[in-house]
Amino acid sequence: MQQTVSEFDSIIVNCRDIFAKKMKDYGSAWRILRISSLTDQIFIKAQRIRSIEQKGVQKIEEDSFNEFIGIVNYSIIGLIQMDIGVSEQSEELDEKIVLSHFDKHANIAKELMQAKNHDYGEAWRDMRVSSLTDLILQKLLRVKQIEDNKGSTLISEGVDANYLDMLNYAVFALIKLKK
Repeated sequence: MQQTVSEFDSIIVNCRDIFAKKMKDYGSAWRILRISSLTDQIFIKAQRIRSIEQKGVQKIEEDSFNEFIGIVNYSIIGLIQMDIGVSEQSEELDEKIVLSHFDKHANIAKELMQAKNHDYGEAWRDMRVSSLTDLILQKLLRVKQIEDNKGSTLISEGVDANYLDMLNYAVFALIKLKK
């Protein structure tokens, strides 16, 4: 399990670095995005990964590795938006505050990953990256249904729990792709 924690931390450091650099380039323009728009952005990335996996060829330079990083970062953006609310206009946030929110949600995801890995015995290590992609897409379809139901569920986890799972599946895929 310690190896997984170390690999998880390494992936999150890389994702956070990219997130911070994009904050410098674009500011917090993402604040205008509603949760449903973030879900759709993650969906586009996961669909592209699946398309590349199925076709075995890509025509745009950015590879699946970068798309999984995007899934991690957009999942965290979604969790931040759920915390602080969506802005009706582009409102610039202090980078340090945003990165503290990023760290908070990355740590929540890490704790969830550790608990699930304890119970499931790190079964993800024997999975294919394509299966992780499909699980992300399944979670996205669930989130879309929850969003269409105005956030109401009878017995299921909410949008935030699904975002955390997608984040963790994307980290697992990145760990596997890095090897």
